[in-house]
Formats: sequence, structure tokens, C-alpha cells
Amino acid sequence: MTEPDEVDRLVAAWRCERPDLDVAPLEVLSRVTRLARHLDLARRDAFSTHNLETWEFDVLAALRREGHDLSPGALLTQTLVTSGTMTNRIDRLAARGLVERLPDESDRRGVLVRLTEPGRRTVDAALTDLLAREHQILASMAEPDRVRLAAMLRELVRPFDDA
Repeated sequence: MTEPDEVDRLVAAWRCERPDLDVAPLEVLSRVTRLARHLDLARRDAFSTHNLETWEFDVLAALRREGHDLSPGALLTQTLVTSGTMTNRIDRLAARGLVERLPDESDRRGVLVRLTEPGRRTVDAALTDLLAREHQILASMAEPDRVRLAAMLRELVRPFDDA
């Protein structure tokens, strides 16, 4: 048996104080919440090493993953922010020389956003650093366990993604 963690103690306390409630979901979701906090800190640390905020990485990574210019609307879809927020983000990244705006030749009123060479180098370095940290986080798990966990988390997240 593994050693009890903070969530085990929290769940035991709730079971004592509220035996009328089924607190079993806390055993999974409280751990997911704690893990999310740790992952957020690791991401912020990795990105700050490259003078990036998390939102900056998200926009640059969307452009890098696609391998081509994207419209602000396509970036909205990938980063789940509002149009006004995306305009502000593109402005700030362009001011830093990480992206540039180009006219959309297929739509005279449209623009496309392109990753600049400094933007590409920055997002590549930040991604490399992030992945090294994430590999460290997962190092204690055997490969088959990581594969199973990924599958289980996919099923847990799917209803939210489908909505």
C-alpha cells in the first residue's frame, strides 16, 4: 500500500465530518487539481526562462504547430479567447517581433499572423524546456501506466471538449 497523501487525509476528514456524503470524487479530482497547480507552476517557470508568459507561448505554439500562417479567427479557436483579447495578444507579440501581420491574399479585409524567425526560435526553445520538465514530472511512472493514465484522462475530459 502506498503512503497516504494530503488528499487521503482530506478525504478521511470529510468522511468523519460528513459520513452522509459520498466524497469519493475528491480522491480523483482533488489530485487532478493539485497536479494542475504543479503543472501550471512548471509551465510558468519554463516559459519565464524564455521571457514568455503562458498566453504568449500558447499563441506562438499554435502558429508553430500548424506550420503556416493563421488568421486571428483560427488562433481564437485554438487558444479559446475572445476576439478583443486575441487582437491585443497579436499586437503585443508583434511589438516584440515574435509575430507579424500579413494581408490575407484570399480576403482583402483579412490578415494572417506569421511566426517570425525570432518567434520560432523562442517557442522551440520554450517547448524543449517545457518537455524536459514534463518528462521529469512523469519519470516515476512506467510507460504502460502513462499510456493508461492518458487514456483515462482522455475519457474524463472528452465530455467537456465535446461541449
